[in-house]
Amino acid sequence: SSLGRLGLGIGIAALSGLCLGIAAGTLPLLRAPLSPLLTVLSMIPPLAILPILFIVFGLGELSKVMLIVIGITPILARDMEQRAREIPAELLIKAQTLGANTWTLILRVVLPQLLPRLLIALRLVLGSAWLFLIAAEAIASTDGLGYRIFLVRRYLAMDVILPYVVWITLLAWLMDLGLRQLARLCFPWYEGAKA
Repeated sequence: SSLGRLGLGIGIAALSGLCLGIAAGTLPLLRAPLSPLLTVLSMIPPLAILPILFIVFGLGELSKVMLIVIGITPILARDMEQRAREIPAELLIKAQTLGANTWTLILRVVLPQLLPRLLIALRLVLGSAWLFLIAAEAIASTDGLGYRIFLVRRYLAMDVILPYVVWITLLAWLMDLGLRQLARLCFPWYEGAKA
């Protein structure tokens, strides 16, 4: 159940962050309102708004997934915005000279440049996503790894807590490894371009 919540939250956050980052980084009309908004949203501590999420979305699955989404989407969006701004202007001008409209420019020039960076950004926010998941499960859940850890904490049962911590660490490491392999498999040119 923890992996399901985490996967859904990270998936929604990745899609939202990518869309917001592209909009703020490439579309001048949206840059002015979106960029400061993303900066402000990334400064809000997600765990502080957890009670609000429980009130708005209830104690079910949605509030736990939304905590992950709200926690990592602004960070991903700001990273994508910065990477979109770093795309050389020559590439964009050449594409426009060849007849590319805004959508073609985004789909054929900007998106391929940002997708490898999105996977790297996901690797960087993976720890935060796990933190938000464990916190949400600890407060209002009847299953999941966070629930199990906080269930036995009152008994100071280190022999039960430590294996859960090791298990979470192993799962996080495997997810990181999977994202690294996915980036290498899907975007082999990106590693060469960095060198």
